[in-house]
Amino acid sequence: MSLILGLLLFLATVAFMEGFAYVMHRWVMHGRLGWVLHESHHRPRTGLFELNDLYGVIFAMPSIFLIWMGVQEDWGWVATSIGVGIAAYGAIYFGFHDVIVHRRVQHRIVPRSDYFKRIVQAHRMHHIVESREGTVSFGFLYAPTIDALKAELARNEEARVRTPRGPKAASTILRD
Repeated sequence: MSLILGLLLFLATVAFMEGFAYVMHRWVMHGRLGWVLHESHHRPRTGLFELNDLYGVIFAMPSIFLIWMGVQEDWGWVATSIGVGIAAYGAIYFGFHDVIVHRRVQHRIVPRSDYFKRIVQAHRMHHIVESREGTVSFGFLYAPTIDALKAELARNEEARVRTPRGPKAASTILRD
């Protein structure tokens, strides 16, 4: 195996996973069947876990399988590189989404770069819609500009925007 080819396949897999995550989030998790698990993520969490966490287990299975088969069953570096790329995207997603945005682990990280602020605000805009329809911003490592998301949300008649509450209310996100 060429180390460079393995690294390129790994990076291509991480990039591909953003598109895959967008498709799965938009049309499966917000679809009729997938909403059964994902709805818990759009409601206040009452414990350490939510039903939506099962998606992490489901999406980790191909990664574990490919890494295992690549290393233990001689499927080779292609399977291993793809499996590790999927796992890396999962780790990045967990770090940004669960730790930084949803604060499931306490930290003092404050988004400072324009990119970082846009990603966090775009995901918060995704969560101000209470229903599975009418939501904006389904990707996670890429998000359109906040102005574009605000315009899309304003145009979308299906969006049931959450009632503002607390100092960082949903309406504040739309005005900023």
